[in-house]
Amino acid sequence: MSDEKPAQNAVVIKKYANRRLYNTATSTYVTLDDLSSMVKSGTDFVVFDAKTSEDITRSVLTQIIFEEENKGTNLLPINFLRQLIRFYGDSMQAFVPGFLEFSLENLGKEQEKFRSQLMEAWGADPFKAMQDQAARNMSMFSDAMRVFNPFASTMGGGGFPGTASKPAAAPAKDDLQALKDQLSAMQQKIDTLASK
Repeated sequence: MSDEKPAQNAVVIKKYANRRLYNTATSTYVTLDDLSSMVKSGTDFVVFDAKTSEDITRSVLTQIIFEEENKGTNLLPINFLRQLIRFYGDSMQAFVPGFLEFSLENLGKEQEKFRSQLMEAWGADPFKAMQDQAARNMSMFSDAMRVFNPFASTMGGGGFPGTASKPAAAPAKDDLQALKDQLSAMQQKIDTLASK
């Protein structure tokens, strides 16, 4: 396995038998949330068992991930977790850590580029812009459905749940004449069929 060596200036955290975590740099007790914040801010740390001096950093980081997943922040899909478990004991096990590390490094590098592309495409609040776009799409869909059922608005139907029914715009004279012509042609076909 490719274990990453901690940086020389990594903060030392000691885990005591009572499960409390002690930050030796600040001389304070910390929580898993505090350690999560340290990771997110780029602060390297190592965790040692206070009694045995064993490096338990991997276990604590895994525990942080477990806690985050339990909060509802599901970052790891179930199929991914199942596949990961399948790799334990498999001949590919030795390659998985390096592959995952490489993939996540590239994702991290691309993350900022992706954010800027989102901002460029959708503006300062991409989620609001996506919601607005979804509302416009629903409105266009409702309008399209009114075209296929032009009498729905006069019969009290009109739209779909959650969409406001807009008053139908008066059709243009050309459109009205085209509809009349189509109705007339259909009536002639019906008359022809009925007389046979």
